[in-house]
Amino acid sequence: MKKTGFGERIKNFFGLGKSNQDGFFEDLADLLVEGDFGAAEAFRTVEALEEDCKKNRITGPDEIRGRLAVLLEAMLPCPVREEESRVILLLGVNGVGKTTSAAKLAAYYASEGRRPILAAADTFRAAAADQLKIHGERLSVRVVAHKQGGDPAAVIYDALEAAGAGGGDLVIADTAGRMHTKSALVEELRKIDRVVVSKSGEEGYRKYLVLDSTTGRNALAQAEIFHEALSLDGVILTKYDSSARGGIAFSLSGSLELPVVWICDGEGYGDLHRFNPHEYAWGFTGLD
Repeated sequence: MKKTGFGERIKNFFGLGKSNQDGFFEDLADLLVEGDFGAAEAFRTVEALEEDCKKNRITGPDEIRGRLAVLLEAMLPCPVREEESRVILLLGVNGVGKTTSAAKLAAYYASEGRRPILAAADTFRAAAADQLKIHGERLSVRVVAHKQGGDPAAVIYDALEAAGAGGGDLVIADTAGRMHTKSALVEELRKIDRVVVSKSGEEGYRKYLVLDSTTGRNALAQAEIFHEALSLDGVILTKYDSSARGGIAFSLSGSLELPVVWICDGEGYGDLHRFNPHEYAWGFTGLD
């Protein structure tokens, strides 16, 4: 997993030699907010850090930064185990990378010996199904699609039927994300959810929200909407490159208790990585 530039900012902050000066911890909290931490989470974290440092007489900048990394890692829940996943439903607004994330997941599971089926349930965006079909051809993975404007739930149903008939053992479904019609979208997703549960049951059913890592605090607002509608199981962070700050993972955990499950840091099929809380927290603080 690639590191972002924000870890270097924290590293430089601790390198200024201000750890014994008044206002150091307040400045650190402000820096965390700049890194897409929520204000509440940032100040709670820094208060805990300051208390820990006073209690254990920690004053050196490197030691304080190490303690911060430990606190941050403890904030991140362990990702759900996916070995027995049978249905993965990808949710999120337009432009976050749902379709490419579906393809990357299909590539990953195919390499693990699974037989994924891609379901093109975004019947609203004209190019979505065609894009998924191209990925399917490249990966030799079956794609179930209907005509544009069709019923997304029917696409999911047919994909589940195909899997049940022996055509695959995992359905990965792309969905629409047109937030300007929020109420209609939420109802559409709930209908899809009902179809999956009635057809396949809840065991092995995962609902992942795809979020653009560069979106910042707006990503939390998106998560709140989708989590309220469908009770999410986790998050996939896309576009995790040098422009991403990274604090959103801690806000998702602190505010919604949502684990990040996957990180995407490139366009290739192999640029998908299982989320590692230790690696993420230590990278966020600029530590190896």
